[in-house]
Amino acid sequence: MTTIDMHSHIVPKPLADAMRARTVRPYIRREDDGREYLTSFINSRAALAEGFDLIDKRIADMDKNGVERAVLSNQMQELSSLPMDDSVPLCRVYNDAISAICLAHPDRFLAFAALPIGDVELATAEFRRAMTLPGVIGAIVPGDAFLTAKRAERFAPLLVAADSHSAILMAHYGRLPNDEDAPKPDLSDNRRLRIGTLDMQSRISSGMLTFCLTDFLQKYPNLTMMAHNLGGNIPFEIERLDHRTLVDEPPGTELPSKRIRAARLIVDCNSLGSRSIELALAVYGADKIVYGSDGTDFGMDWSNKAIASAQISQADRAAILGGNAEKALARVSRRFATAA
Repeated sequence: MTTIDMHSHIVPKPLADAMRARTVRPYIRREDDGREYLTSFINSRAALAEGFDLIDKRIADMDKNGVERAVLSNQMQELSSLPMDDSVPLCRVYNDAISAICLAHPDRFLAFAALPIGDVELATAEFRRAMTLPGVIGAIVPGDAFLTAKRAERFAPLLVAADSHSAILMAHYGRLPNDEDAPKPDLSDNRRLRIGTLDMQSRISSGMLTFCLTDFLQKYPNLTMMAHNLGGNIPFEIERLDHRTLVDEPPGTELPSKRIRAARLIVDCNSLGSRSIELALAVYGADKIVYGSDGTDFGMDWSNKAIASAQISQADRAAILGGNAEKALARVSRRFATAA
């Protein structure tokens, strides 16, 4: 069975070099206290250390875990939300570097572009440029762009461009710059768990309501939207969604479970376990779940074990490991350049 990793973060060496060469440390606005702060991750020695971005190690980890191909995406996602003077050049460095990796290893890698999301016009221009680069099949976009259909309308030019390429957009947990209306969780205790699980899954779930329970995606029939972490909490809350609809909405209102089942999107299984995969399969259908690992040896091993131990059919297992990803990638309307 072919395995394709649709959620594989990385820092390519040219981007790490560009960060090392900086004399001014970029900042973003911290959501929980409103203060400007220097981003810890993108300036950390660990993120830029030699070996973090070596593609040979990634290939070795993939071989160890039976992953034939991966769609790479930017580990330093905060770059997309920096001020334009920082974000535009750094996103370009990333996109050029990640395309070079795809060109050097055409049988192993494809890529999502990074975009300077703080300016929709510039983000759209960079998306169009990136889609001319070998191996680029779409882009990664902060999930907060899709918390509601109203918020998503701001990004219509980008979505039109993505639709024109039949591209894949990965809506990944992430904040928009200068977003005064963003949720502001209380992180005074258990900060990592509140951010990395509770807040993350909640925001992903909100994006899923936009994708599945509004007509938002109907305007972009050629676009493939992708959410991560099994679409947040939807598989665990589907009965509650149906219950509230039966209580609160007029008789005959179509149930969320039916609309979500019929929605045109994919979700990856990154960081979730076998029971979660079983629930997600029952809610979404086996044709909408793809493999994801975050791009680490630990993550690949975790997803392999979760899929292997899930009580699902071999056909469904094969679809999740690679079949569904192959279909999504085939929809991208471009030919990928390969090494001579």
